[in-house]
Amino acid sequence: MIATSIEQIPKIVCFDDSPRGRLLLGAAYLFYKQGYDKTTVRQLGEFIGIQSGSLFHHFKSKDELIKELVNYANNLYRENVNQHIGNEKNKKGQWLNAFIEATRAHRTDNAPITSGMLAAQGTNRSLLSPLKTSYQEWQYQITHDGLDEVDATIIRLAVDGLWLSEIFGISAIDEEMREKVIERLKMQIEKN
Repeated sequence: MIATSIEQIPKIVCFDDSPRGRLLLGAAYLFYKQGYDKTTVRQLGEFIGIQSGSLFHHFKSKDELIKELVNYANNLYRENVNQHIGNEKNKKGQWLNAFIEATRAHRTDNAPITSGMLAAQGTNRSLLSPLKTSYQEWQYQITHDGLDEVDATIIRLAVDGLWLSEIFGISAIDEEMREKVIERLKMQIEKN
């Protein structure tokens, strides 16, 4: 069931309670629950409790709204990875471990924020460029992290596959198997 107002949904940490933050939270939720194409500006306005014309005070278009959601997602993912890097500089596999732990820790809390990425993929792929840049930086760090670069890349791609299958709701594994997969990937890092 889809909530009918923003007060009925859980907060996402990266969005504050300003009108702009509420708009982003409402858009993320509605895009996640029913898709970008089915979410109208009027519906979004009603959902967050403002006139639909007021949305254009904050964003000139739905594309600009998607761009901002992608930026929020990108910043949030960067923060999540950086939180798991730790204080041990130059520890073998630290970037890959951080990438895995960020995926493990934040998948449910931040699920609606992925809606901006999915909307960008379907409407204007150039809006994904900040995320693409982050992935290029992570890939560089992961392949220069003291591990075999091919093995490290395979592990990163496995983590991405796990994450993407959950975003699309096509994951065919339960929580127990998910944890076993993550632990096995971490063991592969230790072996390397």
